[in-house]
Amino acid sequence: MPNVLDLRRRIRSVRNTRQITKAMKMVSAAKLRRAQERAVSARPYASMLASVLESLKRRAEIYDPETGEIRHPLLLTRPEKRILLVVVSGDKGFAGAFNTNIFKAAANFILENGEKEIDVEAIGRKGRDLFRKRYPAAQFDESTEEGRWPERQQRSSGVEVLSGPTSALDRLTYDAVREVAEEIIARYEHEEIDAAYLVYNEFKSVIQQRVVVERVLPIVSIGQQQVAEALEPTLEERERAAEAALSSGVSLYPHEADAAQKQLEDETKNFGTAEVDYIYEQPPQVIFADVLPRYVTSQIYHATLESIAAEHAARMTAMDSATNNASDMIDSLTLTMNRVRQAAITKEIIEIVSGAAAL
Repeated sequence: MPNVLDLRRRIRSVRNTRQITKAMKMVSAAKLRRAQERAVSARPYASMLASVLESLKRRAEIYDPETGEIRHPLLLTRPEKRILLVVVSGDKGFAGAFNTNIFKAAANFILENGEKEIDVEAIGRKGRDLFRKRYPAAQFDESTEEGRWPERQQRSSGVEVLSGPTSALDRLTYDAVREVAEEIIARYEHEEIDAAYLVYNEFKSVIQQRVVVERVLPIVSIGQQQVAEALEPTLEERERAAEAALSSGVSLYPHEADAAQKQLEDETKNFGTAEVDYIYEQPPQVIFADVLPRYVTSQIYHATLESIAAEHAARMTAMDSATNNASDMIDSLTLTMNRVRQAAITKEIIEIVSGAAAL
């Protein structure tokens, strides 16, 4: 049995750990508030863009009536033989099962599509490091000819890793996401891939989030998620997240919109379905070529914002659980120390009484 001095040292160590986890919890809570505001503020733009496309699709034919060709290659569907899988993970650890659930969803998707050629592009340091260790990197021919699309060398595996953005996820700007989206669109237009899927943590609130595998290309239904797979959190995980949010002063639900924002949201919903004949100056091909890439970029950008908010929420919950476990361990060690000290005192009293009786 450890002595009182060892128990005191261990209690001091656990207290120091509890201070660290409590500080990390409060930092994650502060970052979560900012990330949640960014994700919520980006929703009206994505919703309005989807409504514009829906309105255009209702008033302009997708196929050219004269040539019979489709207006834009992003609307063209092909048999899925080559797939691009974009995985949005976190940059740091200490976030519970956040990264594990994302990797599990990506691994299940790769396993289910094992007969197809899959390219993995990771956004986030954790996913980038994991997939680089697990799968070989894709090799392309270096070409200095301007305007030429780089040709892939012979594949060495059914699953290969592409080089994604190297900047931190918290500092990932819209321009960086646009570069990723333009590269994905170019691969689809050059028929290097037949479909593009996005694996990320969909964040609606602290207690309403799930890991989804969403198809972003080709564009089949505008404004509606094409979810191929979803991993819902358990009831216990939701309860733990709610307790961590309440103890940190974080709202369980996003801030309710004011009257002007609600009016804007209503107008956005009615814009795509309103029975009004709009006059477009440009031909449909030009409008589709300008708006569809923006729509794909907004989907990927919104997914990164939601994934950032979900990562901070998961880290806040994990650090809250670690703080509570440290408190329970301190109580248990304190009780053990008191018992050891009481046993030592009782032993000394017995020895003194026994010695006095022997005299």
